[in-house]
Amino acid sequence: MWGKILGALFGMAILRLPGLFIGLLVGHWFDRALSRQFERQGGFQRLFRNQQEAQGIFMFSTFAVMGHLAKSSGVVTPAHIRQAQHFMEQLGLNAAQRKEAQDAFRDGKASHFPWQQQLQELKEAYRNRPDVLMLFLEIQLGIALADGKIIPRQRTLLSLIAEQLDFSALQFEQILGRYEAEARFTHRRHQSRSTQQSDSSLADAYALLGVSAGCSEAELKKAYKRLMAQHHPDKLIAQGMPKEMLELTKQKTQEIQAAYALIKQNRAR
Repeated sequence: MWGKILGALFGMAILRLPGLFIGLLVGHWFDRALSRQFERQGGFQRLFRNQQEAQGIFMFSTFAVMGHLAKSSGVVTPAHIRQAQHFMEQLGLNAAQRKEAQDAFRDGKASHFPWQQQLQELKEAYRNRPDVLMLFLEIQLGIALADGKIIPRQRTLLSLIAEQLDFSALQFEQILGRYEAEARFTHRRHQSRSTQQSDSSLADAYALLGVSAGCSEAELKKAYKRLMAQHHPDKLIAQGMPKEMLELTKQKTQEIQAAYALIKQNRAR
């Protein structure tokens, strides 16, 4: 229908009344071609089916790649297991979902696990939705940091994962830096309220937002709004993020808000 409308408007603007009929004819051909292509691809049923399939791919990929990252350190440590179990608890998985997550984690530990093929499938499922893929990458950073630091072998694998998902080397370093700062900031914030005003917490708050301590108010606000938009739960759900990830994204936005509030409070003094 839109092809006919637009064709008629353009045709009339160029050739007046004759253009109107020519535009209608061209628009009709366009609408028919578009309709046939849409039906060949499965129509609306395919769209809804694909969203459910994409969420399944996201969940399997999350835990399988976590298992692969953990094993890449040479041995899966108790810290890796605790981190994976903690993450399952964060997501509020039921018994059946937890079993699926554990199976995926075990599959990922296999030396022959096709992680590149799995990531390609994930990227295809979430094409043009980089914020969902960034959340996936941040989740993987959590398992890599389970032992307190990322060893060179894991860092190399993480950079390859980022590259596979179309993040540049610079973007990966920025995401990694923000995540490490977030982990430190969150730990200090929940350890004791008195540590919120420490110099270390303030430095991590700036790093979490991806700005320097000397940035302007406009730069600070822009960075804050960008991160909030990238991690906003409603936006990510609309982009096909599994609903199980909702609580995780809520926690992330709370940490971003806390970092911004700490900086604003310090600057107001």
